[in-house]
Amino acid sequence: MAKILVFTELHGTHVKGVTLEILGKLAGHTVEVAAIGAIPSEATADLAKYGASKIHSLKGANLDKYSPEGYANALHGFIAAGNFDYVFAGATSLGKDLLPRVATKFDAGMASEVTNFIMEGDQFSGTRPLFAGKCFAKVELTGPRPHFVTVRPNALGLNANPTSGAASANDTAVDAGAITAMIKEIVKGASEKLDLTEANIIVSGGRAMKEAANFKILDELANVIGATVGASRAAVDSGFAPHAMQVGQTGKTVAPTLYIACGISGAIQHLAGMRTSKVIVAINTDPDAPIFTKADYGIVGDLFTIVPLLTQEFKNLLGK
Repeated sequence: MAKILVFTELHGTHVKGVTLEILGKLAGHTVEVAAIGAIPSEATADLAKYGASKIHSLKGANLDKYSPEGYANALHGFIAAGNFDYVFAGATSLGKDLLPRVATKFDAGMASEVTNFIMEGDQFSGTRPLFAGKCFAKVELTGPRPHFVTVRPNALGLNANPTSGAASANDTAVDAGAITAMIKEIVKGASEKLDLTEANIIVSGGRAMKEAANFKILDELANVIGATVGASRAAVDSGFAPHAMQVGQTGKTVAPTLYIACGISGAIQHLAGMRTSKVIVAINTDPDAPIFTKADYGIVGDLFTIVPLLTQEFKNLLGK
């Protein structure tokens, strides 16, 4: 049995879903959770429900804003004092920036963006995609501990029967150390929706959207079903959407429960970024579009007719 730390991030009053996915795979191990800053009571309850035994709110000077150097110093000191065997985190924007820095401080091994893993005793074995998901590698970690692992959001799925438990919560003082580069300001995006890589439902538009203004019909659908809006490279290259919305080999790799592709033909570069979606719905006027070979459900028709109809049906279904 291994002693494991899961580093988590907050989304509002709750932790990000990938944390609960990780906890669900670690039953039977001693698992603690840590976050920089105060963890709300709602988040504490979620973490305890999914098996966390101890929950640490790490606090100290110069940690009110994200600083790669300060966060890495603080986390390094906490992990060293806790004598953990493994440190897990979500492969979020912050996780992918922070955890490699901490692993370097320990001169330790790291498995990044795994999509599945098992723990046999205290030995980790994970799976991660290579070459845009065309093949998969089995990853094992050797050398000095702790070992570090980041997990792709939405890849594991939530445990359907979490164990309801109690966890002790405490504030722990940590030291950010000497910081040579400080982030003075973080400007948040206007949208409060989850980033594409963490979204459970995604509605994406392609070149068939015709212009940026037409993305409002996707926004309307997304608002009704709690989705995040994405775009294909063709739509981004045409100036219809910013690069931050791009899904695909040169954009973001996503794995939502539901992916709705509107006016996207299904080029191999786009498929590489969303092929691991649990359910794919395609809307396209071309019945021979490649996207239909990967879709679980296909609708041959004009997205400007189909999407508003879907939006209204979802409103009726959800009572909105």
